[in-house]
Amino acid sequence: MLDRDEGTIAVRLARSEIKAHLLGEVVETGDLPEVFEEKRGVFVTLHKNGDLRGCIGYPEPVMPLLDAVLDSAVSAAVRDPRFPPVRYEEMEEIVVEVTVLTPPVKIDALPSDLPKHVEVGRHGLIVRKGVYQGLLLPQVATEWDFDAEEFLSQTCVKAGLPPDAWLTGAAVYSFEGQIFTELEPDGEVVSED
Repeated sequence: MLDRDEGTIAVRLARSEIKAHLLGEVVETGDLPEVFEEKRGVFVTLHKNGDLRGCIGYPEPVMPLLDAVLDSAVSAAVRDPRFPPVRYEEMEEIVVEVTVLTPPVKIDALPSDLPKHVEVGRHGLIVRKGVYQGLLLPQVATEWDFDAEEFLSQTCVKAGLPPDAWLTGAAVYSFEGQIFTELEPDGEVVSED
């Protein structure tokens, strides 16, 4: 778990990296707490005027947190295929959010029992079947007021699968996320529990 100061650093690093990238500059990170050397899964989410503007990250802990935050920040800003690249001028309207993830764990249950193992607001989900994979962060279920079944179905849809794929052999994994977000663009950072 990151403390609030570490979460604030993660959000500030994400914002700084996006701005530097857009200007063709490099961010100097300086000395950071040791947690930034630990391998962690992370997602960076950008919102503009309350609407999603980009969200990309690493569900698995494949690289140090620092590298994952920096890479995910730039990717969310300029590589999310759902949106045009963020322009530098937009950064004063964009709220940056960093979600640090626990490693995904396969839910070992009968398909019909899967909803009993999904705690909305606490768990994020990954659905995998064949070459298809979809992920929804924990906050998505609460933002859209999903119950556990709808959350499972929407994660399947995100994977490009039928909504009921969780009932027909898709592997389902859960994880938790620690969310740090700006209250306003470049504003105070808070932890959402």
